Amino acid sequence: MAYYDLVETPLGTVFVGGSADGVHRIDFITDRRDSGHYVERLERDAHEPAERDPQAASVAVEAVRAYFAGDESAWEALPPLAARGTEFQAQVWRALASIPRGTTVTYGDIATAIGRPSAARAVGRAIGTNPLAIVVPCHRLIGANGTLTGYASGVDRKRWLLAHERVELALG
Repeated sequence: MAYYDLVETPLGTVFVGGSADGVHRIDFITDRRDSGHYVERLERDAHEPAERDPQAASVAVEAVRAYFAGDESAWEALPPLAARGTEFQAQVWRALASIPRGTTVTYGDIATAIGRPSAARAVGRAIGTNPLAIVVPCHRLIGANGTLTGYASGVDRKRWLLAHERVELALG
């Protein structure tokens, strides 16, 4: 069984879900009524854990709160990340997770990092399915021309997250 909670942040409500396997989802939601949809997805995505264990979700909730409070080490205490996706998506998500706080990279940089330099668009699609917003920091991606590009949770949130992480934006 998977567990979840909703966390209020300066950017709105964040859905946090986990199971005995780890953290499955950290994602912004726009309407509390959407939480039922997230619970269904979490249950479907969960790995059939051997026993019920709400700890992953509760630890992740505290990490989300710490991140928004300015704790730069907030993600260090997280249980394993247990998001499910294709092998390509997992490669992209691992590359995203390696982007240091306070920096940005391009989609092409991620494509090159995973050994697929001509796959920037496919990387973009994989990033769009990232179920671990903020932790797997897709907000740290910019376009090849140095501009802020789309963000599933909205460009305004992306701009806020980058400012929160003290990224100097010389972007439009």
